[in-house]
Amino acid sequence: MPPDSGAPALTFSWYDRVLAWRDRLIASDAFRRRAAAFPLTRPLARRRARQLFDLCAGFVYSQVLAACVKLDLFRLLAPGPLTLDILARRLYLDADAAERLVRAAIALELLEWRGAGRVGLGQLGAAMVGNEAVNAMVEHHALLYADLQDPVALLRRQGGAATRLSGYWPYAADRASGGVAAAPAADYSGLMHASQALIAEDVLDAYGFKDHLHLLDVGGGEGRFAIAAARRHPHLRVQVFDLPEVASRAAARFELQGMGARASATGGNFFTDPIPSGADAISLIRVLFDHDNDSALAILKAVHQALPRRGVLLVAEPMAATRGALPMGDAYFGWYLMAMGKGRSRSAQELSSLLRSAGFTQVRSASMRMPLQTGLIVARA
Repeated sequence: MPPDSGAPALTFSWYDRVLAWRDRLIASDAFRRRAAAFPLTRPLARRRARQLFDLCAGFVYSQVLAACVKLDLFRLLAPGPLTLDILARRLYLDADAAERLVRAAIALELLEWRGAGRVGLGQLGAAMVGNEAVNAMVEHHALLYADLQDPVALLRRQGGAATRLSGYWPYAADRASGGVAAAPAADYSGLMHASQALIAEDVLDAYGFKDHLHLLDVGGGEGRFAIAAARRHPHLRVQVFDLPEVASRAAARFELQGMGARASATGGNFFTDPIPSGADAISLIRVLFDHDNDSALAILKAVHQALPRRGVLLVAEPMAATRGALPMGDAYFGWYLMAMGKGRSRSAQELSSLLRSAGFTQVRSASMRMPLQTGLIVARA
């Protein structure tokens, strides 16, 4: 920039200068060659090269997993290992295609060789068997990948142009909408029901409802968390509040589970309708991160009004800046929500600030067994 442009001069701390020196070293071909050749730095050089390659190849890896899920490969191998020839026939693939899939899945630890030309489940593949939540998300990612085909265009998107994900989650498009059609509601609420299995038990392990009588799950979908809480605590009455089309599906699930006597579902929109009162505990499971700050604050204020004095609110969702799980909150969900067209991944500190602004006190983060999947904040009205 020209000297007379009026722009302030940039100043750099000693730490900035050290990092700049480090960056120049890493960018140097000669340094990378020396690091790869020197015995003490060779493991680090190889690890960094592998990390960079995995970033470049990540989409291919995810598509190998998607192929395994779509072909139902993990369930096929669950009873025991099979030869490549048998696998090819059962997958309706030619021999070369089957071998390519198997070798790729073995490289990703989804499958493993078992000897005598047989293929069995690897540790990651075994974890996929019967994992309704992960399998549903893998298939759902086709929409996300379509929106990420041109990431720069997505970043520069003006005026909230429609995306595949925004069409899949119609409730996110207009907060004042009175509801959504039955078919889209069935699609997205079914996915939410499946994916909530990942976190329901973790939340219940972190917070017990033994001192509560009535739990209201706001935005509770088809009742997955409410059902899990009711099973864990037989004394607990549970209730779901969600859009009418979704609440009717929750009511049907309660009946199927034989919980009609102590489980109910109420239809409404938490932006335009009052949240039902009477519960001494309310949960927001993966709700706030679907909304901007103003909308999230409006939800929290409505929840605060519905709770009695000293009533408890649980906020559970993937959180940004989670130690040991930064890619989950800041990369994956940050971009997923951008593609969806609404919402943001927040840190525990940001959520705590919103809770206090809504009138909650004694705001604390609860320890979670699997922070990669979700964080939990507990607050009192």
